[in-house]
Amino acid sequence: MNVFVTRRIPEPGLDLLRKEVEVEINPEDSVLTKAEIIQGVKGKDGLLCLLTDPIDRDVISAEPRLKTIANYAVGYDNIDIEAATERGIPVSNTPGVLTDTTAEMAWALLFSVARRIVEADTYTRAGKFKGWGPLLMLGQDVSQKTLGVVGAGRIGTAFALKSKGFNMHVLYVDGRRNEILERKLGAKKVELPELLTTSDYISLHVPLTHSTHHLISEKELQMMKTTAVLINTSRGPVVDEQALVKALQEHWIFGAGLDVYEHEPEIHQDLRHRDNAVLQPHAASATVETRTKMAAMAAENLLAGLRGEIPPNCINPKVFDKKKRITT
Repeated sequence: MNVFVTRRIPEPGLDLLRKEVEVEINPEDSVLTKAEIIQGVKGKDGLLCLLTDPIDRDVISAEPRLKTIANYAVGYDNIDIEAATERGIPVSNTPGVLTDTTAEMAWALLFSVARRIVEADTYTRAGKFKGWGPLLMLGQDVSQKTLGVVGAGRIGTAFALKSKGFNMHVLYVDGRRNEILERKLGAKKVELPELLTTSDYISLHVPLTHSTHHLISEKELQMMKTTAVLINTSRGPVVDEQALVKALQEHWIFGAGLDVYEHEPEIHQDLRHRDNAVLQPHAASATVETRTKMAAMAAENLLAGLRGEIPPNCINPKVFDKKKRITT
């Protein structure tokens, strides 16, 4: 069998694939266009893709031999799951493996904004530091503050649990009660408006869906404290970037820490020049250990799908129910 990998991933994952199938890899370390993905999938039985790849109905229908799709990511809003299911193609992702790593990045961003780390680093490197001063680079305390977690799934839970050492009061917004957070942290489930008006730090951990698109817009930003910090390691379009720029310019909030952007990889020009914003290049899962585990997981998912088995992390297992009905 033959598979197409849209961008080079850590070698352990590729080695697993090469033991069982022929592998073609995008030779450039760059994001492929939709047309290039369609060309790459021609004659292939499997596709291993990235979150940056648009795997829509056209791509999914481009090759009749295509048996399975493995996404090298937890999120899968880049894939038309409905179209894949119609074709009987199982789609898989890599959940769990990057939970703590992403939660750690959210905390790194939180501290960087609260204590003005990047701004202070630039100031110091520019030779502007002339000695200690009582008003120099004043930031915000983290301990004893109120932490608002929007989305209490795997990553949101891991993020909130890491607040324990700072004795924070934790609020969370989610469709379901999170008994772990309530038991271990005394966290309180609230509605979004209460979380926004009450929290000192607000961290977003929701998937990108129709209901979460621009979940944080001008209205929500104006609800926040002027001392509040917004962190986003979820998906860029969850935040209205234009509204966020206005909030930072007019100091509706203290600052923001971002790992994702609304029109990624493009970033609002004014956002680039804000001292009260810390910007990361979508690198929340970027550790050697995590990216290697993701590669192995994606490869195992792909190989299972090629064998006709249910991938360990199948998003649309109903395709196998459909196949059973057809065979019987």
